[in-house]
Amino acid sequence: MSILRIVYAVGLLLAVVAAFVAVPNAALLLAVLGVVASFAILPEHHVRVIVTALALAALAGTFNGLPGVGTYVTAILGNLGSLVAGAALQIIVRNIVMRLTNWA
Repeated sequence: MSILRIVYAVGLLLAVVAAFVAVPNAALLLAVLGVVASFAILPEHHVRVIVTALALAALAGTFNGLPGVGTYVTAILGNLGSLVAGAALQIIVRNIVMRLTNWA
């Protein structure tokens, strides 16, 4: 298992743990872990990651109304959104840089 996949696994674990325990700067840590883990994402999956980040940001609060578990499910999805958003932003910035450097 590569170090980038381990970083992604730690990000997933942190996303779940931070839903139940107060983790200082959890969103920042998740975004940074997402940026690092995004280097392991294959180019053919870039669009999927960006769409996933948008969907998680838009739909994270959908399950908030569930009695008992809704707040935890919402927190987990929001945390996963932060993780994937970091990866999506890195993919977008890398794509912009590649286009600018190949611009002649």
